[in-house]
Amino acid sequence: MKTIIGKVVVLGYQGVGKTCTVIRYVENTFSRQIAPTVGASFFSCKLNIEGTQVTLQIWDTAGQERFKAMAPMFYRNANAALLIFDITSRSSFESMKGWVQELKRNVDEPMVLCVVGNKIDLADKRQVTRDEAVQYSKTIGASYMECSAMADQGIGLIFEKIALGLLRLSGQKTNHTLKVYDDDIMATSSELEATDTANEETVNISIHSIAHGRTVKSKCC
Repeated sequence: MKTIIGKVVVLGYQGVGKTCTVIRYVENTFSRQIAPTVGASFFSCKLNIEGTQVTLQIWDTAGQERFKAMAPMFYRNANAALLIFDITSRSSFESMKGWVQELKRNVDEPMVLCVVGNKIDLADKRQVTRDEAVQYSKTIGASYMECSAMADQGIGLIFEKIALGLLRLSGQKTNHTLKVYDDDIMATSSELEATDTANEETVNISIHSIAHGRTVKSKCC
């Protein structure tokens, strides 16, 4: 089986639901009591896409201003980014644009970008329209999706979108940081070790169908 290992950074202002979004997908749980991320947290999940195993090594970064200086170290060699904002907070949307500029300054190679509007369960308090977010996403070459970590709406589609994007990116000769291994070449033990020590999920999906079977394997970090 062909194997792809991609680094995914999760960016956005404090309180927009970055960690909740990742944990909802990887562990299928939600809690309002999650403490703010300090520095960054690491998660891993695997998606099988028609004969290719895509491993997402997810770095959930801190959104507080005092940790912003640390962010560039997590951007290094990133292959994809989730740019998350809260649809009920215009300031979080404007702040997210600053993270995009940081990415451009720190990552030279092509990336898969996905802008995510979280908290659609609070649509009656929306301050950023879907049309505005879609138009902005187009200007930076990103896809746009909406979700609710609390209500478990649209979460799986986000990570599947990233995995499919990495699969397409693996065919570009201009990218040198995305790790791609053929059937007869295995990833190094150190690369596999990172996925074995994190929360892990395996998802089987088809490019031609949204329906998929899901098997979850959770481990302590």
